[in-house]
Amino acid sequence: MTIYSLYIFDRHCTCVYYQDWHRTVRPKTAVEGGMLPAVYAGVYPSAAGGEDASYNSNRNTLSSSSGVVVAVNDDMPRTPLPNQAFSPAPSLLQQQQQQQQPAPPTSALSFDEEAKLVYGVVLSLRNMIKKLSGKDEQFVNYQTSTYKLHLYETLSGYKFVILSDPNADSLRFVLRQIYSGPFLEYVVRNPLVPMDSKERGIDNEYFRVSTDRMIRGLTVFQ
Repeated sequence: MTIYSLYIFDRHCTCVYYQDWHRTVRPKTAVEGGMLPAVYAGVYPSAAGGEDASYNSNRNTLSSSSGVVVAVNDDMPRTPLPNQAFSPAPSLLQQQQQQQQPAPPTSALSFDEEAKLVYGVVLSLRNMIKKLSGKDEQFVNYQTSTYKLHLYETLSGYKFVILSDPNADSLRFVLRQIYSGPFLEYVVRNPLVPMDSKERGIDNEYFRVSTDRMIRGLTVFQ
């Protein structure tokens, strides 16, 4: 089991942050004007080709079109995350081996279209759950044969979405801890991050590193 990618959407339905870990198909550079700056430098149009030659993942997370919707009205317990420490720097031999690995293929969809697809799935299924089950039910995850989508929505309208291995348990508590930890600390309380600006994303080094350490410390991350 593992975790593939993380998306954060604001209340204007815009992707303001993206980070990934295991994907065999790397995201394609967004079209000009298709995404905000400070979301993910690797796919921003002004980046050098928008692609990282050392990009490495294990699976395409958007390859299936059918799945199972799960809705519950109870939150997952606030399971504490394990203590984490910085991993040692890779050796020269490991760096050379990583450089010799061929670059994975690029997705047919541009990143801005991929983000719209993810948000569209979340919005459609959330609305369907509300109509079928009432306001007491919450859409928390969506499962296909190749990935599982987990959702956590804040009172301010931010939506945190993680794509993981289909066999993973609910990761909603992880999304909640990302929100209550790194997000509040390095985004909400950071006067240099323009919240809800409609002009920029929320990416910054401290938030990205802290989120990366948190995800890599999970038992489901392999």
